[in-house]
Amino acid sequence: MIDTHCHLFFDELYKDIDNIIEKAKTNGIHYIICPSTNLDTAKVALQIAERFNNVYTAIGVHPHDTSNFDDNTLIELEKLLQHHKVVAVGEIGLDYYYNYSPKHKQQFAFREQLKLAKNHNLPVIIHNRDSSKDLLKIFESEIDGNLLGQFHCFGGDMEMARRIVEIRSYLSFTGNITYPKNEDLRKVVRQIEPENILLETDSPFMSPIPHRGKTNTPSNLQLIVNKIAELQGLTVEDIIRSTNYSTYKLFGIGSKPEAVFTYQIGESLYINVTNRCNADCTFCDRKGDAMVAGYNLKMTKDQEPPAEVYIKEIRNPKNYKEVVFCGFGEPTIRMDIVKQVSKFVKDNGGRTRLNTDGHGNVINKRNILPELEGLIDFVSISLNSTDPKQYAKLMRVDEKMFYEMLEFTKESKKYIPEVVMTIVGLSEVDEAKAKKFVEKEIGVKFRTREYF
Repeated sequence: MIDTHCHLFFDELYKDIDNIIEKAKTNGIHYIICPSTNLDTAKVALQIAERFNNVYTAIGVHPHDTSNFDDNTLIELEKLLQHHKVVAVGEIGLDYYYNYSPKHKQQFAFREQLKLAKNHNLPVIIHNRDSSKDLLKIFESEIDGNLLGQFHCFGGDMEMARRIVEIRSYLSFTGNITYPKNEDLRKVVRQIEPENILLETDSPFMSPIPHRGKTNTPSNLQLIVNKIAELQGLTVEDIIRSTNYSTYKLFGIGSKPEAVFTYQIGESLYINVTNRCNADCTFCDRKGDAMVAGYNLKMTKDQEPPAEVYIKEIRNPKNYKEVVFCGFGEPTIRMDIVKQVSKFVKDNGGRTRLNTDGHGNVINKRNILPELEGLIDFVSISLNSTDPKQYAKLMRVDEKMFYEMLEFTKESKKYIPEVVMTIVGLSEVDEAKAKKFVEKEIGVKFRTREYF
């Protein structure tokens, strides 16, 4: 595990820092990021990072301490940012709850430190309390395609969470997700994809239950991970693997794993069929890192394995809730593999699911659905939008493919027991309209896939 937000310089932790760090290691915390709150704590944080190999730091001025923020402050920050253990600018942001500093000073310091992060090609660690509107307005005004952030101790609603994901930033949750009164926040954790989450304790604050009211330490991170896994319906290993890669991607701590051909998430085993696709969806990362839940799915056509490799890795299909043909490409491009592997799964008592864009008949120049009868138990088809023009724009395909997808879905009902149509949870897509269209007009199940 990686604790991306722990204030080791506060007296509660600093006075016993050797034991705190050693206990964290014993409890599975591989790395810790220690964000500063002002120039003085930044210097202490750097001393701690120099002393402990597994500690990194972020340099910044917290909104509480921005009353005297000026050009001289920026000069001092510039000097501190040169240190090799600095991985971000932070903790910065806005706090209108306490208002320890005037709003205009908070906003000035926030904007200037965002610019500083861009100049140094560093991400930012963001504090937000009762300031969401101004915070997002300022942050989005500075986005240049490279500025990324961690919205730490997230306490907003799902609309804000989705917006943060859309601008390619991350959310992290503290012990507050274990508090009984925070059911609305737990709903956000349930919905958001694990790829968009980072782990943090915010030590020495925000201790999770059963330690609420006591000094928080990095060792309590396991309790937060357990709660996230519970809410997500995933394993603890799923959450750790996924958040570790996101930490690597944002802060450069850790490493990227080797590519895999099969990968388990929760109780399901996924088959990485291909990265090739006839579409080029705006929300898909197949041309980028091609990572999902901490698994590396990147592969070229030459690296695509034969059916025997998948079958060997599956071993006993009964060990899984289902075997899913997925990956970052369109599985029906390799229809022979889908058929061979699904036959093995069905012959050995397993259940199968196909995730597809619904273009398989066009790709294979024939109706492939009769061939999948008895082999595929469940097909998930990407609707993405009820508007043909928006569909074509999102998927970067000809508009006619929208109608091909609809015909594929209707034909699927004849041969496959369970059919579902999905959309990606993007703000520009009308979710309510899509749900009504799928359930009333097409007559199949509907699901929203959260964007990551």
